[in-house]
Amino acid sequence: MKIALASPPFVNSLADGLYWLEKLTQDAADQQAEIICFPESYLPGYPGMGYPAEDRSAEKLQEALEKVCQIANRYSIAIIVPMDWHSPEGLLNLAYVVSATGEILGYQTKNQLDPTEDDWWIPGTARSIFEVNGVKFGITICHEGFRYPESVRWAARQGAKIVFFPHFNGSNTEGVELTEWGSKNNPYYEKAMMMRALENTIYFASSNFSSRYPESASSLIAPDGSCIAHERYGRTGVIVAAIDPEKATGLLAGRFKKELYKD
Repeated sequence: MKIALASPPFVNSLADGLYWLEKLTQDAADQQAEIICFPESYLPGYPGMGYPAEDRSAEKLQEALEKVCQIANRYSIAIIVPMDWHSPEGLLNLAYVVSATGEILGYQTKNQLDPTEDDWWIPGTARSIFEVNGVKFGITICHEGFRYPESVRWAARQGAKIVFFPHFNGSNTEGVELTEWGSKNNPYYEKAMMMRALENTIYFASSNFSSRYPESASSLIAPDGSCIAHERYGRTGVIVAAIDPEKATGLLAGRFKKELYKD
């Protein structure tokens, strides 16, 4: 299976986000990718970044999701689109999964919020497994994948061959310009991605924005912890690479003795 990981720029509006979503999705489809993943809170844009308030309404977000479904159907490719989403309890940070025919297959909420996010979102309460073209996968979103590895292990133990990892870090205004993927002097994020794959014997696929000062690159990690492909720091685009589901055995995740860790 060929997968695509998008690295879009910080956008100015919901319409701008949909423009880049369609452009990068078309690029991925042209390279025969079967699914593409976008970064965390991609639509309408990560909170606190100055996006128009009207773009954050329930109605506008519903319209945006319907357009994503049309784009998926137009280019015959499944799309993982992280969004903010209004619920009766409050605003959720989630990722919708849309099939290549434009059908909504479900969504995964961010269940472990960073302490700085408590005033923006409410945490979700459930985990899900999805399937596209016979390949099972899970989704974990930013902070919970970096600091709560249980979110990835759960998916691996449910038969996921790959876990997609929409996340956000970096800035256009300040930071360090990284030059070498996985360098010991880089922030720990790329090393955490390697561990999520290695400790579960599955693929791990991350998507981040193409800011000037990213703290990690969009990356595909193999079940042995090696990096198959990664985006160039600061570049807007998609990377497309093939995975072999047979190599994602889930061996180490399957050997986890959960009975030893009861509270």
